[in-house]
Amino acid sequence: MPETYFRVRWPDGDEQSCYSPSSVVAEYFSVDQSYPMSDFLRASESALSEASERVRQKYGYYCSSAADQLQQIKQNASRFEDSDQVVIVQIHN
Repeated sequence: MPETYFRVRWPDGDEQSCYSPSSVVAEYFSVDQSYPMSDFLRASESALSEASERVRQKYGYYCSSAADQLQQIKQNASRFEDSDQVVIVQIHN
């Protein structure tokens, strides 16, 4: 369950490094792939929820950092339309 970072490029060109406590995010995203905002948000929520659940199963508590990261993603996404595209620039441990 190695912690994993994924870098996203928002529709305005800004990039954000995002944190996951688990490599499960690589099952939800592909590098150089673009996602409509609504799909990106759904996948982010699923990936980070699953990552947090993996932490709970191993340590007995959910990962607050995963929840914080999801909140930051949602806050940034609120600036854009559902049809705007988000690109996954990088996924790394």
